[in-house]
Amino acid sequence: MARTPKVTTSEMDIDRIIEMAWEDRTPFEAIEIQFGLTQADVIKLMRRELKSGSFKRWRERTHGQRTKHVALRDSDIDRFKCSRQKSIANNKISKR
Repeated sequence: MARTPKVTTSEMDIDRIIEMAWEDRTPFEAIEIQFGLTQADVIKLMRRELKSGSFKRWRERTHGQRTKHVALRDSDIDRFKCSRQKSIANNKISKR
């Protein structure tokens, strides 16, 4: 049964997905929970939205990274964000 990802047409949603994809501690599963996009969908979005050099750097950075996949993370990591980061509300990161 094929899943249909949530359509994200809002520029704000796309910007937040890109930001979450670049963050080291945010796993792909968190993006899927919040926006309904699988890892493959995020890769397609990043390929479409980023310049080719930026996309290549992002793929090198995230490829095989343990913190980007919940199943590969250490069991003591139970959050998606840095402990020093203030709470995220309405997809906006609060400033310090």
